Amino acid sequence: MITELIRQKLTTEFNPQLIEIIDNSAAHAGHAGARKGGGHYHVTIVSDAFDGKSLVQRHQLIYAVLAEMMKDQIHALGINALTPSEHITDTTNE
Repeated sequence: MITELIRQKLTTEFNPQLIEIIDNSAAHAGHAGARKGGGHYHVTIVSDAFDGKSLVQRHQLIYAVLAEMMKDQIHALGINALTPSEHITDTTNE
């Protein structure tokens, strides 16, 4: 399953405290990417690896890890990449 492969790759690279992957592919049935087999996913990942990195740098790190999958298995990827302190702040403000 694609979500488990994404989880495995990101866990190996970033040793996250939290990782959530949502498969939104069914909501995009008929979309050009879906016809080619690429799915739509959203990842929330919390890791010390993002400390001191800009939002763009965090996304670049994740895209680099998933580069091969982006060719045909992933059509769209939403990313919420946080440090542990950002995640704590985010959850206390809900």
